[in-house]
Amino acid sequence: MPFLIRRVVSIGIASAALVTVTMSDANAQPSTRWPIHSTDRPQPRVVKPPSNTWTVAPPADATVLIGADLSRWQKEGGGAPGWKVENGYVEVVPGTGGIATRDAFGDAQLHVEWMAPLPAVGESQERGNSGVFLMGRYEVQVLDSYENKTYPDGQASAIYGQFPPLVNASRPPGEWQTYDIIFHRPRFDAAGKVTSPARFTVLHNGVLVQDNVVLSGPTAHQKRPPYEKHEDRLPLSLQDHGTKVRYRNIWIRDLEKP
Repeated sequence: MPFLIRRVVSIGIASAALVTVTMSDANAQPSTRWPIHSTDRPQPRVVKPPSNTWTVAPPADATVLIGADLSRWQKEGGGAPGWKVENGYVEVVPGTGGIATRDAFGDAQLHVEWMAPLPAVGESQERGNSGVFLMGRYEVQVLDSYENKTYPDGQASAIYGQFPPLVNASRPPGEWQTYDIIFHRPRFDAAGKVTSPARFTVLHNGVLVQDNVVLSGPTAHQKRPPYEKHEDRLPLSLQDHGTKVRYRNIWIRDLEKP
């Protein structure tokens, strides 16, 4: 079991004050105790998040990726995105495919606001499913996990197939939710060997759910593929998984700007 310490952490979202949270070992690796996507794995404890439904304004040095339109996005593979733009948000149009940013990023601070469809339809992975992919290959899962049991490493705010969230901080479908993500890309040497793996810290609705976890490689369904050397900067992508998930107010701070 990782050594646990207590630390006071300042989270700069809305008017949040200093919050005391439990921090896990920064070298946490995916558990080998449980098979990938095991339904026998204990479910994360449910924690009611703050009731605030704020929209977090981007810092001065942030790039707004989704505001009033999808001008910074294209369909994965190229072409115009097929998602609906309406009333300050974008909505997945099932079957049109995922979308990817025209710009590429490496280390980043990312803010995402999303909403699962209401009324809720389906169960487990069929309910409000989408995903936020850093560099197009490292996924923070989007799912309606409010009173909806699924395999823990695939619920909302999981690092898909590798790390269940520390707690389930989901709001009900039809309410806006937030992810605040700190991502550090993997580093490779000239021979393609990993010198520093990818790492994630994630807050879901202001609650710490991933604490500097270290990825074993890209995220994937029913497998954990190894790292393969890739570019230092790649597009961010959002998944079309066949449900009408909405997104708004997505902004990113490039932590590798000179």
